[in-house]
Amino acid sequence: TQLQLHIAIVEAAMDLTDLFRQLETDDDDLKVVQLLGMRCFNAFGASLKLALSGYHQNSALLLRDILETAFLLDLFSGDRDKIGDWRTADKRSRMKSFSPVKIREALDARDGFTSKKRFEMYEMFSELAGHPTMKSQLMLQPVRGGDAVNGPFMEATTLRAVISEMGRLAVQIGGHLSAHFPSGWTDGLASRSEFNKLHRKWLRVFYGIEGGV
Repeated sequence: TQLQLHIAIVEAAMDLTDLFRQLETDDDDLKVVQLLGMRCFNAFGASLKLALSGYHQNSALLLRDILETAFLLDLFSGDRDKIGDWRTADKRSRMKSFSPVKIREALDARDGFTSKKRFEMYEMFSELAGHPTMKSQLMLQPVRGGDAVNGPFMEATTLRAVISEMGRLAVQIGGHLSAHFPSGWTDGLASRSEFNKLHRKWLRVFYGIEGGV
């Protein structure tokens, strides 16, 4: 099913992050990428566990963290020098150049995007899960328009939405991490091949296009 494909691509992305963690390196910049991958591994695992336990809003909150990390990895993939800048920046410099909004603006400028899709995704996660807003109650309602409830609940539409976003983020994380794998590091070939195979299937199923990383 489609949800199984989303979960499969999440597992493949997590496998890439775990494999990348095992790469021995003295490169401080590469170690930064490894740490960000480990952060995503833990967030994916926790988010999936929460979603399948009926805690959809808490699962989505972790997805916002992954989204923000994906944007940062995307920035680093396009300009490796920025890794060192981020790694050595003090708090003031980091907020000036690497705050979430600055990163989104830099990526949109780089890609020539004017539709602010990155902002819309971040805003969606923030309003539904990241901040206590009136919209956040939507993720506490087993029945749309009904009463909010305490504790976990299983509801197909909400579960499908959370797992779908998780799969979409896994595609991004796996792609950005793959860009940092050393070209001569053969230990990563099997996991990258499996991720690429699932990525191509994912694109074909959900977008009707052929492609991959």
